[in-house]
Amino acid sequence: MRINQYISHNTGHSRREADELIKAGKVRVNGRVLENLGYDVRKNDKVSINSRAVRVKNDYSVIVYHKPKGELVSKSDARGRRLIYDSLPNGFKHFIPVGRLDYASSGLLLLTDAPKIATALSGSDLEREYYLKVKGSVSDEVKEAMRTGLSLKDATKGAHAKTRIKSMDFAPFVAFGIVSQSGGYTRLRVIINEGKNRELRRFFGHFDLEVMDLKRVAFGAVSLDTLKEGKWRYFGAGEYDRLRDFLANLEPKKSIKALNEKENLPKNPKSNEPKNAQKISRSAKNENSINSKSNPAFSKKATNFKKHSSKPK
Repeated sequence: MRINQYISHNTGHSRREADELIKAGKVRVNGRVLENLGYDVRKNDKVSINSRAVRVKNDYSVIVYHKPKGELVSKSDARGRRLIYDSLPNGFKHFIPVGRLDYASSGLLLLTDAPKIATALSGSDLEREYYLKVKGSVSDEVKEAMRTGLSLKDATKGAHAKTRIKSMDFAPFVAFGIVSQSGGYTRLRVIINEGKNRELRRFFGHFDLEVMDLKRVAFGAVSLDTLKEGKWRYFGAGEYDRLRDFLANLEPKKSIKALNEKENLPKNPKSNEPKNAQKISRSAKNENSINSKSNPAFSKKATNFKKHSSKPK
């Protein structure tokens, strides 16, 4: 790992600040002042800043990757398509993706070397924010479905041709905003708190709105910001702190141990909705509330557009 990444990974300093500390002669490796900005930290190296040891805070790592279109989130592909691991350094071959972005989608993808972290985050109701471009106009009917949710017995439009998932329940969107409508296309920003298989493509496909472009720009409190396509970065110290708070605040029934076990829950013949669907629906009545979840530690604290607004502010 490059020295500025190592410092950023384990302290509150950014990589740019780490470079400045090195230039100022304040960073030592194994007792010697470091001058090489491109130094790769080895396993047994002792790094210090201003004579204070840099301690590795975490027994796991999380990275943010800006996935481009045309990369598959998978370890292998029988069709020989490019994988995300073809773009990432070899040291991340064992990292597990948090959820998925399909081959034709781009944007923020989290990866971690801890299965329990991947399970906890992918199964959470943390907000996922997307930019979309759909072919056609978004009608009042579509907006109402985004506000109230949707249950489809046939949710195969927008899915892969060989999908085994036929029906799908869509919870109310946390927020949405129409960015522009022109040339027969509509651009939107949406926030949802689920991560189902091709969920947005299926949702808009039901209304004959083909998704032409889909980009995830945020997951919980983590955003792409200026991270360029095809690049990656480690979580910063603050992001690790919030992640630990999030894990500590998980409900007992959603503990890490439980998340790694298969649950045999009895079916409810009265409803096909996810267990939290009614809670989400009730919270949707508050038109100005972006997130009313009980575990805010890793959630976005603010957004630039109000829930269910017709235009982003």
